[in-house]
Amino acid sequence: MQETKLRSQLAAFGLSEKEVDTYLTLLGLGEAKTSAIADESGVSQRYVYQIAEDLEERGLAIVKDHATPTTIAAVPPEQAVEGLVSRLRSLQPGLESRFTEAATQTASFNVVKSRQTALKEIRRIVNSASEEAFLALPHYAVEKFEEDLEAAFDRGVMIVLHEGAIEPQSPEVAERRFDGLAHVVRQWHHDMSFVATADSTSGIVGGRRLLRNDDNDREAVVVSESHVVGSMFGSFQGGFWAAGEEVYIGEPVSFPASYTMARPTVLNAVLAQLGGRMLQAEVSGYTTDTEESRTVTGRIVEIRQGLVEPFTNSFPVENSLTLETDDGERLTVGGAGAFVEDLRANKTTLRPVE
Repeated sequence: MQETKLRSQLAAFGLSEKEVDTYLTLLGLGEAKTSAIADESGVSQRYVYQIAEDLEERGLAIVKDHATPTTIAAVPPEQAVEGLVSRLRSLQPGLESRFTEAATQTASFNVVKSRQTALKEIRRIVNSASEEAFLALPHYAVEKFEEDLEAAFDRGVMIVLHEGAIEPQSPEVAERRFDGLAHVVRQWHHDMSFVATADSTSGIVGGRRLLRNDDNDREAVVVSESHVVGSMFGSFQGGFWAAGEEVYIGEPVSFPASYTMARPTVLNAVLAQLGGRMLQAEVSGYTTDTEESRTVTGRIVEIRQGLVEPFTNSFPVENSLTLETDDGERLTVGGAGAFVEDLRANKTTLRPVE
């Protein structure tokens, strides 16, 4: 390989011009004192030693500072290349996960103009949910999805339902209807626009008359973009959720339970709290101020949320846990977009306190 191309390839791996000069000189010498490398490369002796330490971190050289005088040895090229390849391969899972995440979050907006297509999309959204499904539907549409809701419930999805166009039912009637179908149900006598979301990854929003019949000019929009879907949920929660009446609260999902989202984590925790159960949470994520990776475990001592009465949130989309660790430290934990809490959770596992 021509030296110009070799230098270019080494630069592609992040080596500076002086690091390339030093490394190529070292390869030619095999092993040498810093003074000899400096003379051959034209790089100052003090800088050669600093570069040698950097090359050692990259797996390209060995600094033999136990010897007198200190010598620098080149790692055999085959071994050095294997080390570089191994490092690149270790990056692959993380890079692929980020690539997949970016691909799935590419924004998609589709307009729906027929009742049957809207019902089909709602069913698809419910069936795709893995952690959370939120539905705001008129009474006459809810019964069409009972089997889908039951299947989602059985696989551990947290189901949140706002049923419109119905007078709030008694707790006894609501329990017979929703036991095994949902975890939280509110009812409101007004008909309203419909919304369905799953895991903040896909959702649909549309005019109320579209679900009643096809003889209208209403439309719905199907969305697959996390920020937009999250806004759909947040906007409805802030505008309509509290207007309904809470008619049913179910049992929490069995423990241990792990989540990557804040809302289902907090909802399951508050349902357990209402049942008199104490939980601890193991959280893996990042600090919101310094972006440092951190994993903590602690008892849940406070819950901030606005889905189950009594509401304890200070703003509509607040969903957070306060943990107390064994050493007495208190930390607030939010979801992936948290900014007021101490930690931004990537994964949270809930377990009963023994």
